[in-house]
Amino acid sequence: QVQLVESGGGLVSAGGSLRISCAASGRSFTNRAMGWFRQGSGKEREFVAGITWSGGSIYYADSVKGRFTISRDNAKNTVYLQMNGLKPEDTAVYYCAADRIIGGSLRTTLAAYAYWGQGTQVTVSS
Repeated sequence: QVQLVESGGGLVSAGGSLRISCAASGRSFTNRAMGWFRQGSGKEREFVAGITWSGGSIYYADSVKGRFTISRDNAKNTVYLQMNGLKPEDTAVYYCAADRIIGGSLRTTLAAYAYWGQGTQVTVSS
């Protein structure tokens, strides 16, 4: 089992920055790919960014490429999402998730992830 807790969300003006964190506990966190997803009001949950267990492979959704940066610190059991140049359309609840497969490759589908945090709200005002 892996438990995930997000933090760092809040209200920010357009063009601003925010860093959200995901603290993990439980077994095998360091051996799993991690992903960030988001769900806007009335929208489906979508992939934002992902990182393999070693950090050697990273992938971003086109909508955030060049603005968001995912990273992880396995010594601290934490994954981060640095968000710069925020836009009102980035407003959503952001979730971190751990891949169901240990040592697997980076995946972008919701079904690939077995463990989810409770989410943190990010609101970008125009």
